[in-house]
Amino acid sequence: MIRFQREPGNHVLFRGKEKSQLSPGHFSTMAAPKNSWFLPLLIALLLNGGAVVPSDGSNLSGSLLDKGDETSSPGLSAAAAVDRAAVFQSWPGVSLSLLSSFPEDVEMSDYCRQLLVIFGQRYIAYANCLVSAARPVKVCQSCFSAYASLNETYQNISSNQLGPSNESCRDSILRSDRLMLVFELFSSLKRLWADSNCQSCITEDYRNLSSDTLYFMAVLNQTLTCFEKYQQGNRTELCRNCKDKYRQLNEIYGQKEKNQTMCIDIEDSMNVTRRLWSKSFMCSVPREETVPVIAVSSFMLFLPVIFYLSSFLHSEQKKRKLIHPKRAKSYTSLMNIQDKMS
Repeated sequence: MIRFQREPGNHVLFRGKEKSQLSPGHFSTMAAPKNSWFLPLLIALLLNGGAVVPSDGSNLSGSLLDKGDETSSPGLSAAAAVDRAAVFQSWPGVSLSLLSSFPEDVEMSDYCRQLLVIFGQRYIAYANCLVSAARPVKVCQSCFSAYASLNETYQNISSNQLGPSNESCRDSILRSDRLMLVFELFSSLKRLWADSNCQSCITEDYRNLSSDTLYFMAVLNQTLTCFEKYQQGNRTELCRNCKDKYRQLNEIYGQKEKNQTMCIDIEDSMNVTRRLWSKSFMCSVPREETVPVIAVSSFMLFLPVIFYLSSFLHSEQKKRKLIHPKRAKSYTSLMNIQDKMS
């Protein structure tokens, strides 16, 4: 620290010199701590990636090091100053960062590193397929092969199967850090596959679409072909000629919906077809099960009328039956009886 004392006459002395005898630059240099150059240098290196160049084009780090050697504390040896300068001058033009770059991961073998590269390539391929099959939705029929390849690679990583060097990659790739990035990436795509219910439209070995899915797609293509054929003409003709194909498609969809064997591809394609049929073409198909519903509804509607009518007819037919008492004896006979008794 710079020691100063106040002399009489309000003159501040710095090591025996008055303030008035020192220039402003000298004053600031003398008042600052000896190692104050290090903090601005560190901040400048972090902000500019190590390439700190002043406006005159000179090497600022070297100049600051030179100043640091001039103003270094007595306790700092010359060897330490040389080592410190060598740190900044050993990689000219290479920016410094907070993270160190390791040449290789000692915990991961070449086999595991190769599996990780393959996983990344197949992950990107499946993600690109999902984006391209988003609208109209064809994520199951178009991307099942890419998902099968990705799932196979992840199973090789996560299983206890040993590699060429009798080593497992599960711990080094999946459990080496808290984030478990590979596990989270695959889990997100696996949840998407499960939410799409694609397993209902794909065979168990992920090699092809199931037979009922192929049959539905064939009938769907026939229905859409019929729409395309008659959509330029009279809509009434379209409704009449495409009614059978559309009804057949609805029956197949209803059966799959009942059996819960319907993936997102079938669901979305059927919704689009129904919107075309009802909203775009203004067609309708009477369903066979509506006839019994109409009959039962009509019976329930007329049931109160039938009830009141039957009650009225029953009341008219049923006559009130009056009970007639026996005719009483004449007054004279009653008088005779009284006389006899008297």
